[in-house]
Amino acid sequence: MKLYDVIIIGSGQAGSPLARKMAKAGKKTAIIEKRWVGGTCVNDGCTPTKTMVASARAAYLAGRCNNLGVKIDGYSIDMPQIKKRKDDIVMHSRSGNQKSLEEDENIDLLFGEASFTGTLTIRVKLNNGGTEELQADQIFINAGTQTIIPNIEGLKDIHYLTSTSILELETVPEHILVIGGNYIGLEFSQMFRRFGSQITLLERGERIMSHEDGDIAYELTNILEEESIAIHCNAHATKFEKDGSGKILVTADLNGRTETLECTHVLIATGREPQSKALNLGAAGVEVNDKGHIKVDNKLQTNVPGIYALGDIKGGPAFTHIAYNDFVVVWGNLLKGENLTTDGRPVPYCMFTDPQLGRIGITEAEAKEKGLNYKVAVLKMDSVARAVEVGETRGMMKAIVDADTKQILGAAIMAEEGGEIMSVLQMAMMGGITYEQIRYCVFAHPTYSESLNNLFMKLDE
Repeated sequence: MKLYDVIIIGSGQAGSPLARKMAKAGKKTAIIEKRWVGGTCVNDGCTPTKTMVASARAAYLAGRCNNLGVKIDGYSIDMPQIKKRKDDIVMHSRSGNQKSLEEDENIDLLFGEASFTGTLTIRVKLNNGGTEELQADQIFINAGTQTIIPNIEGLKDIHYLTSTSILELETVPEHILVIGGNYIGLEFSQMFRRFGSQITLLERGERIMSHEDGDIAYELTNILEEESIAIHCNAHATKFEKDGSGKILVTADLNGRTETLECTHVLIATGREPQSKALNLGAAGVEVNDKGHIKVDNKLQTNVPGIYALGDIKGGPAFTHIAYNDFVVVWGNLLKGENLTTDGRPVPYCMFTDPQLGRIGITEAEAKEKGLNYKVAVLKMDSVARAVEVGETRGMMKAIVDADTKQILGAAIMAEEGGEIMSVLQMAMMGGITYEQIRYCVFAHPTYSESLNNLFMKLDE
């Protein structure tokens, strides 16, 4: 049994920085990673997908720049080069993170799968063979999530794609059937449509992006359909089978009628589930909810003293920046003597379709449900000077404000730089700046953020 001060399970965006801070504080630290250092974000999440989104946008711009007076006779997609660029960027980040852990004398990096054998004891099945038994005063779980694979007849008999395996393609698929109409499925749908794939998307609900307001969802639906992506709502696949030519035949319920669809690839994007089963949490007495997420309090402590959970495995907003903030909370409390909690922290996020969707705060539907006295401001991007000038007029801005206090309650910005514009409003919300102050604020011209003047002027109409 090897004794440590700290054991960290998972080297994602909470685990790795926490290991470095613990080691710097003089604590002997073990960090266990079953796959690659950096977790989902670095290896098959944010870093690789946004790298490939950039390639897809370049293809989109090449196809439409004639409208800007720049003539291009034609272009082609070099998928191996796109993948190589993605791999190089991923490896640079992964290797840098790994090197920083390996070079710290207070950190032992173990590659293998961890499971609890007792309250504060861990067994690691090493990837290169053998096992290690570890014990520590504190254990931090940052084990993340994995793709949910639905139980559909014939699915296991086809070589379906996930958000991980689709990143390894070196040829452009002829026709991808995407199962799921939320953020992951939508980003990949647009990306591969721009690479040249035919895309058919099935969404079980009444519309895509069920967590967003309807007008935002329908705006993006129109944008994607203009790019020749076929979107079917109230739809789900019931059976998969291969035909003699290698194509995949999909029996689907499309709004109550049964049809057979044909495709060459299937992408499963129906959500993610916590990787908690293999941890044998029962041996430690750690409580989970009915979906397998680890239960924590507002300081990220589990019901077992000395055991904490950070990142996606604890449930709640599944974003890299939330995982990193989890690290900040734990680091601040345990090593800096602070009294930080997760209560009331902002939860911004951005979906990197084109245009982007930047989101902060509550939606109009949530404001209505809460019975708030609110007002809504909406501005289409074709009324934004900067958007017109650069030829990016698709999308809309929407803000929810308190009619009494003038405070901004939430915003959805679907625009070329939607995430950056949203961040301006997030800072305003954090600083208590009212929409009236923004309405008459002097912004540099011509910028996207300047259009926030016009957005809030809509409240006077």
